[in-house]
Amino acid sequence: MGGQLRGSFRTAVAEPAKRIPVVVHAPDPISREGTISQLRQHPVIDLVDEADAQGGGVAVLLTETLDETMFSWLRRLVRSDGLHAVLVVSLIREAELLDIIECGVGAIVWRREATGQRLLQAVLAAHRGDGDLPSDLLGRLISQVGSLRPGTVGAPGGRPSGLNQREVDALRLVAEGMDTGEIARKLAYSERTVKNIMQGLTTRLNLRNRAHAVAYALREGYIS
Repeated sequence: MGGQLRGSFRTAVAEPAKRIPVVVHAPDPISREGTISQLRQHPVIDLVDEADAQGGGVAVLLTETLDETMFSWLRRLVRSDGLHAVLVVSLIREAELLDIIECGVGAIVWRREATGQRLLQAVLAAHRGDGDLPSDLLGRLISQVGSLRPGTVGAPGGRPSGLNQREVDALRLVAEGMDTGEIARKLAYSERTVKNIMQGLTTRLNLRNRAHAVAYALREGYIS
């Protein structure tokens, strides 16, 4: 994608009309309370207990590194509980990045950069279904995807049915850092149309989210 690739899939903050239920999970009470204190400053955030988390809400997971327990928790959050996941992490190993994307995590924040405003940006992006990855992780994702064999991103059993031109156009703009509204204006579509395009391709190709879809499009040569 050359010089057009931005540092994250989404950089601006556009707050929704309704409050977003957010649950915070951290390995120690100090980290948890610190994160809650940061998020509590934003009226759009509705902090809830883990037991009260519901589909459509956002789970913020803090950890130093990832292990199989954390991966299992992420999969449950996204696939069983229907939550959007924000991962706040200190270290991601090379072999873990694509696994994280395939778990359904579309927003990642380095712990050293986890200010209140940065966390808000990630929560909003996750809630919308937009991607929000640090620029260095985008570069690593592109590198990893480029080393995969054809057909290893997406559904098993060979290359799926592929992307149509509308899907390619939308994904190219996602990869350039645009959100749903910006893509709609650029392509002269309604926001609902853009959402339907993204939902259709991720469902058809068994992709977890926009970050996973961009990885697929890169690997299959639809965008570059």
